Parts: sequence; structure tokens; C-alpha cells
Amino acid sequence: MDLLKTVVKKKTYLIWPVAIVAGAIVIKMTLLAPPRVKVVTVEKRNLVSQVYGNGTVEAKVVVGVSSKITGRIVALYADQGDRVKRGQLLARLENDDVIQQKLQSEAGLNRSAASLNVEQATLQKARVNLALAEKNARRFKTLAEKNLVSKLEAEQYDTSRQVAGEEVARSQAAFDAVKMEQQAGKAGLGFAKSRVTDTLIYAPEDGVVISRDLEKGATVTPGMSIFTLADPLTVWVKANVDEAQLKGVNVGKKAMITLRSSGGEQVAGHVARLGRQSDRVTEELEVDVAFSEPQQNFRLGEQSDVYIVTETKSGALSLPSAVIVMKEKVRGVWVAANGKLIFKPVTVGIEDRSNFSEIVSGLSGGEQVVAAPATATATFKDGMKVRVTR
Repeated sequence: MDLLKTVVKKKTYLIWPVAIVAGAIVIKMTLLAPPRVKVVTVEKRNLVSQVYGNGTVEAKVVVGVSSKITGRIVALYADQGDRVKRGQLLARLENDDVIQQKLQSEAGLNRSAASLNVEQATLQKARVNLALAEKNARRFKTLAEKNLVSKLEAEQYDTSRQVAGEEVARSQAAFDAVKMEQQAGKAGLGFAKSRVTDTLIYAPEDGVVISRDLEKGATVTPGMSIFTLADPLTVWVKANVDEAQLKGVNVGKKAMITLRSSGGEQVAGHVARLGRQSDRVTEELEVDVAFSEPQQNFRLGEQSDVYIVTETKSGALSLPSAVIVMKEKVRGVWVAANGKLIFKPVTVGIEDRSNFSEIVSGLSGGEQVVAAPATATATFKDGMKVRVTR
């Protein structure tokens, strides 16, 4: 019995040292073990550098269709959303008064034409009488010089010549007056016709009716908009781009447009115009991005996202953007080599929208680059031991 107790007591003394050693090993393998880190390697990828801008759909050419005269609208031939062609009749104003004025002008012009014919005939007759009087005056002057007729009779024929000349001058003046009256009548008729034409409102160009601003029965005055038209060929997105991102944004650069109503579908476009004055508050510049193909169903004012392609590279050495960190204002990556961390500064080129960044210099391509959360990389130090896992 005593022997059994002695054996048990000796085993107990042996268990404690074993347990302490095992515990130390466990602590070293867990709590005191170097942290595990995942690594990635530099790979060749096709990268696209894009600049983001947010804006609205607008039209470069927006025209208000109005009337030149005051009148009451009696008919409308287009409505909001309709596509119209240049010269298409859109509206008609009340025109009874102007039509009567036109008829009156036509009658006055016809009357002046008749008067002109009469005066022309009178002038022709006066010219014939003058020619005859001049002939008689010359003949009787010759006879008087030869004493074949009296000087008094010759003087009478000369007086008749002078009277005939005055009659020609009077007839010519009357003819010119009627001719001027006829010209005034033509101008009046042209004005009356123009007034009749002004009661018909035509589309000034091809476009889409954005809004119908007045209805039948309304009285329109000169300059008051009846319709608002937009040219679908000039519809674009007025995007606001951060000044810090403007490098590489030039006219003609390709872009992708996402309309709020398109459910994420992208539409091809290109930079059509750059603003020349930035917003002093938001520090953004307006960039007009045109659609490559005219939009059939556009909505002015619709919110849109624009991605402008500034540069592309094929087969560029790259890393996930998340592995690039800042250390003492220097961009670089943490590399795991022989179980220890090393910070290596890198030069970054294109930063792709898919979260990959081009590595221009700083890495040879075979390094194991640590991919860890920002909270973890903030505790990293050069020479720190780590365990690599993929």
C-alpha cells in the first residue's frame, strides 16, 4: 500500500514539468507566434485609368417657339414628347382681322395698277401732242422768217409747244406718283401677307417638344413661349469633375455614361467641351460629355455618372490597390521575405477602376506582397516576423 502511494506521488511530480513544458509550447505557438499574413504577387493586367464625374443630362440647343404678334391660339398641332421636323406647323393663331387687311391691301394694289395704266396712257398722249406742237412751232418759225406768215401766228404755235411740254411734265409727275403709290401698296400687301403668315407657328428646326407652354384659347404675345424644343443631336451630360482629377481629360477622350434610369447600363460617349472656369466652392470643373449615338428617350435634368478614359495600358505590372499603403508620406508595400517584413517604396502609375494599380518601379516582380487590413498594416514594422499564407 505504501509502495503504491509512493509510485503515485512520483508520477505527480513528473506530470507537472511535462504540463509546464507543453503549456509553454502552446503559448509560443499561439500567443507568442508571429502573425499570419496573406500575400499576393505582381501580375500583368490590362489597366484603364478613368476619371469620375457626376452631372445631369442637358441639351446644347434648346429653342423656345414663340409668336411675332399678339393673338389668340385657336389650334395646336404638337404636344410634349413629339418629334417635329423643321417647317412643321405647330400652332395657329386667330387670323380673321389680318386676312381682311390682306384683302384690303390687294384691292388697293389693284386700284393703283389701274390708275397707273390710265396715267401711262395720258403721258403717252401728252408726249405725242408735244411732238406735234414742236413740229408746228418749227415749221411756222421758218415760215415767219420768210414772211410767209405773221410773227404773231408763229408765236402762238411756239406757245402751244410750251403748253404741250408742261402737260408732258404734269403727266410724268402723275405717273410717277401713281407708281410710288403702287410700290407702297405692294409693301402694304407684303406686310399684310407677313401678318397672315405670322399667325401660323412653324418649327424652326428638327427637335423634340420638351414642353407645351400654352394651351388653346390662350393669348400669346411676342416672345412668349408656346413650345420648347430641344435638338436630340446636341444632348449631352454636363458633368462636374474634381480639379485634382483633370490630368488627361481632353476633348475627344472616350467616356462611359450611366444614366440613373438605365439600371447601371453604360452608354458610350466622348468629351465634347471643357469649361474654362472652375467652381470656387466645390473646386470642380464642368466637362460636357456627348453621347456617341443620339439618345431616343432622353430626359433633361436626369442625374448621370460619367467615367472618362484618360489612359489605357496592356500587360502592365500591377497589384491590388488595397495593398499599397502610406508610410511616413511615402507610398509603398510591405513585402514578406524570409519570414520578416520589409517596407518597399513604389511608384504607382495607372489606377484602374477595378481596384488595381500599376507598379512602375520599386518591385522586380517576384516579391510576396502582404495583403492585410489597414488596421493591421498600421502595426507593421521593418524586420517584424510573420508567417506567410496564401
